[in-house]
Amino acid sequence: MGALTPARGAKEPQQERSRATRLGLLEAAVSCLAERGWSGSTVAVVAERAGVSRGAAQHHFRTREDLFTAAVEHVAEKRQAALTALSQDLPPAGSLARTRRIVEELVGLYTGPLFRAALHLWVAASDEPQLRSRVTALEARVGREAHRTAVSLLGADESVPGVRETVQGLLDMARGLGLANLLTDDSARRERVVVEWARIVANAMSR
Repeated sequence: MGALTPARGAKEPQQERSRATRLGLLEAAVSCLAERGWSGSTVAVVAERAGVSRGAAQHHFRTREDLFTAAVEHVAEKRQAALTALSQDLPPAGSLARTRRIVEELVGLYTGPLFRAALHLWVAASDEPQLRSRVTALEARVGREAHRTAVSLLGADESVPGVRETVQGLLDMARGLGLANLLTDDSARRERVVVEWARIVANAMSR
């Protein structure tokens, strides 16, 4: 039995390298998609940015569609985890400062590289049948998670009339701010909108 130990030990670093390669490909794919769009983001381009061969990339992701949907899902999950962890570091419950911080973080979901990458994927999916079904499913899952997280962070009681719609409106507003930010720096106007939406949400939660 002892003779098996070195082989097992040698396998673990190999698995670690494989995980590291996969992670590097996912993050390189999101960067490429955000910067180059769908047409400029190929498996070869991503592999080069990640510092691996195209063959190594295709070992992990059989098709281009597999790579980019996995990449957007991966970063969405990371962002969702960061939002969930936010609950450990918030101002006191019921305060306007807490609500504003939550609104700011939710808006942040839609104003960074992930949203830009996801938008390119959505546009491509409108013209690429092989992408459409998986991107539709991915967007629905990400949307449900964002809504669930918002409800949890805000302590929202969706049995109260208007509260569910307010939370959904908040997420729709955040997505709109993300779109506005694609062409120009919209940070100044966005800050004013966040302040006002924090007030609207706080009022809705206190009903």
